Amino acid sequence: MDVIPEVDCWKAELETVFARVAGRFGRADLRWRMRDYVRGLLAPVGRKNGWQLAEWAGHRDPAGLQHLLNGARWDADAVRDDVRDYAAERLGPGGVLIIDDTGFVKKGTTSAGVGRQYTGTSGKIDNCQIGVFAAYATSSGRALVDRELYLPKAWTSDRERCRAAKIPDERGFATKGELARDIVRRCLAAGLPAAWVTADEAYGQDWNFRRLLEQLDIGYVVAVPKSQQIKSLAGCWRIDQLIDEAPADAWQRLSCGDGAKGPRVYDWAAAKLPANIIFDPDPPTRHRWVLARRSLSDPTEIAYYLAHAPVGIEIDELTRIAGSRWAVEECFQAAKNECGLDEYEVRRYPGWYRHITLAMLAHAFLTALAAQAAHRETAETNRTASSPSPWRKSDGSWTLSYPTPETNSNHVSTP
Repeated sequence: MDVIPEVDCWKAELETVFARVAGRFGRADLRWRMRDYVRGLLAPVGRKNGWQLAEWAGHRDPAGLQHLLNGARWDADAVRDDVRDYAAERLGPGGVLIIDDTGFVKKGTTSAGVGRQYTGTSGKIDNCQIGVFAAYATSSGRALVDRELYLPKAWTSDRERCRAAKIPDERGFATKGELARDIVRRCLAAGLPAAWVTADEAYGQDWNFRRLLEQLDIGYVVAVPKSQQIKSLAGCWRIDQLIDEAPADAWQRLSCGDGAKGPRVYDWAAAKLPANIIFDPDPPTRHRWVLARRSLSDPTEIAYYLAHAPVGIEIDELTRIAGSRWAVEECFQAAKNECGLDEYEVRRYPGWYRHITLAMLAHAFLTALAAQAAHRETAETNRTASSPSPWRKSDGSWTLSYPTPETNSNHVSTP
């Protein structure tokens, strides 16, 4: 990451961020350490561990920053709430809440929750920690807004091991799906202005996850495996069997959003599922859908989705929500590459939450800066487009003609 110049456009925003969370740190020395830590996460530090961050901040040793993460008294969940509210304010309403997990490859056996488990980070079973995250995305940008550390049963069944890692006694085993449901409940209860939820098939295939979203009356488009069962009063089918029977004209070529190389175009097919008029006789306000995405280069490559959407929804809107899931991958990449999300050296449970939360704060700040820059660019483009050119051509020659009060339609004459 390039050096961030201390210019007014970002310095003022960073001070706004620090002021927002300052009350979570009861002592002045903790507030200054927090500021140094977040600034270090944003700085061009080679590896954002304790020693290098301390050196960048001008500390004699990393003891102060290590105390911030491991021993000091402050509530990481309260700061998480501040990050979520800040992201919502800067990105605006009507966005998509995206659920996904990411791995943190680690050595040893003492880091809280570490174990041999599959992670998409390395694409294999590895010795790692797994974090379940939520990102919030709108047309203005995307940011991580919540997190939970997954603890395998090998940990939760060994209370002595948990106590050594400072894992609270009340923290029992919870599946990734259960952690995801807790995150969704928390975000929506706190007023995050999301209109949709999306997730990959690891969460989408969970009936309890989908049921919760329907109970919360929020739309969703979630990926599911091809073996997903679709049940109705008429029978039960696999989703891939239903899509195989789709007629040729059921497929539409649509973009599900822009990627690094431009619009991401696929063939899409969608169909509403029949409402259960026996158990739900009132006219529905939302419909369930099946949705499929087919690759243009390889028609055998098909992804499947289930959706729950307002009556009257168009297929291009469903495809947009399905495509928005990739925003969380961009969050992980940016937060790891630019904010040190995965470069921590803490081993205990509280330290993990504290580092991750401060890295999320740093990433949300970068997201806010990018959103502000995009808004300024849009405003300048609109201003330029709305200003008529003073150049006029008459009789083969150019003249400059600036508007006067009499010719300016926006001018109001005073009698």
